[in-house]
This record gives sequence, structure tokens and C-alpha cells, in this order.
Amino acid sequence: MTGDSGGAVEIRGALLRLRRTTGLPVAFGGLLEGGRRQIRIRELNGTATPALSALAVTSGNGLGGKAVTLARPCAVTDYSCSRQISHEYDAAVAAEGLRSVVAVPVVVRRRVRGVLYGALRDARPLGDRVFSAAVDAARDVEQALVAQDEARELLAATRVEPSSARSAPADRSAWEQVREAHAALRALAPRITDEALRAELLDACGLLTSGALPSEGVSLAPREVDVLACAAAGATNAGAAQRLGVTAETVKGYLRSAMRKLGAHTRGEAVVAARRAGWLP
Repeated sequence: MTGDSGGAVEIRGALLRLRRTTGLPVAFGGLLEGGRRQIRIRELNGTATPALSALAVTSGNGLGGKAVTLARPCAVTDYSCSRQISHEYDAAVAAEGLRSVVAVPVVVRRRVRGVLYGALRDARPLGDRVFSAAVDAARDVEQALVAQDEARELLAATRVEPSSARSAPADRSAWEQVREAHAALRALAPRITDEALRAELLDACGLLTSGALPSEGVSLAPREVDVLACAAAGATNAGAAQRLGVTAETVKGYLRSAMRKLGAHTRGEAVVAARRAGWLP
């Protein structure tokens, strides 16, 4: 699994949203490949030719390369005539008939991971609305990549922590680490668009419950388990809401529902019952 496999999915969605919100005829983008300072254009939306497909944009070259180097958005009103950029990619841009172009870097943890472009086929200013929409689209991709990075870091931790915790059940701190990892994985899973990575996260959640199968007599919805996992890790309703991307009232609703199914009267009792039933570590 490559580090950016899910990012391509997010770029595809971001480009579609960018065109829908701005009316731009063309949007395209790609991710940094390996350790090289090179963006490969893999995702195209609205293009009429294959000219831009798989184009390798090197840091510092062209509009996108400038955005990579500066780690900030850049735009030109007439690409082929602009004196603000170098012109290594003029042939591909001209073949697609593009004139006004904006390039926005996807910056994750202070490192450029990709670039999104929006373009017009005539030479006129793109305007603040287009510029802002392109920045928002790049931020969406950034957040998805951050979630993927966090998921992989947690997965790496679970490959070590569960075994050490299970070998020493009296070690309270080890178990607390397992429970926190479980809650974090449950919270991240719905945000992951990479299906393989999401499945790996959920498999890890299963391993963290010590391999116990959930009781057939208690059927909890995924979000009910998510809320209980947050509660088990010590999160308040507000904290669980922030972690899961829902409102505090929604958390309360899931918690009440889980308590009813588990026959519990308090959140603490619900957590204990969920552990006994095999839903939580």
C-alpha cells in the first residue's frame, strides 16, 4: 500500500467539487511521487485531450512547480505569456487550450504532498471566489491525508501495544494505551476513503478487543461502539463529539441507545458491559 493511495480518491472528489462550486471548465491535480520533488498529474476533470495526463511537474517549474516551491497558491491570467513562471509545460497546456490557471499546493504537516489546478480556456482573472474555492478543495485533501497518516501511525502502534498489554493484564497503563488506540481507530475509520486502509483499521479494532467475539445477545451500531470507545478512553461528550465529527447531542443519543441495549444506567456501566460483551478492549 503506498502512502498516497487514498489521496488520489480525495483529489478526484475535490476536483469535482471545485468545478461544481466555481463553474470552472477544467480541474486537475496529482500527488508527490515517492521521495522525488515531482508531482504526477493523475486526476483530470473536464479535460478534452490527454495532454496533461501523467504529466510530471518538477518543483520550481511551471505554475504548479512554483506553487510547490513556495508552498502557497499561485495563479496566472495567461499561462503561455506569463513572465511569472517558467514554461517547460507550455505544449501540454496549449494542447488542452488553457489560459488562466490557478495552482494550489496540498500541504500536510509543512510538507507539500500534491497540487490542485483550476483553469479557464480564456485569458481573464479567475477572481477571489475561484481562488478561495481552490484553497478549500486543497484543504479537504490535506485533511484526508492527515487522517490517513494518523491511521497508519495508530496501526503501527497497535502492532506493538496489544501484545504487550495482553501479556501483562495487570499493567493498567498498557491497557489504557490499548483502549485509547481503539477509540482513536474507531473515530478515524469513517473519515478514511481508502477502502483497504479502512478495512485494516477495523481489523485492528477487532484485534484490540483481545479477539473476543461480540455477544450475540447485544447488537450495537457502529456509531454506538464509537461513542462507547471514546467514553472508555475518558472522553467527555463534547470531546467525543469533536473526535467523531458530530454534535454533543448526537453523542448523547448514541450513548443513551447503547446504554439501553446493554441494560446500563450510567456511561461507566455501559463501558463495563460493552467490554464484557466483547465490543471494547
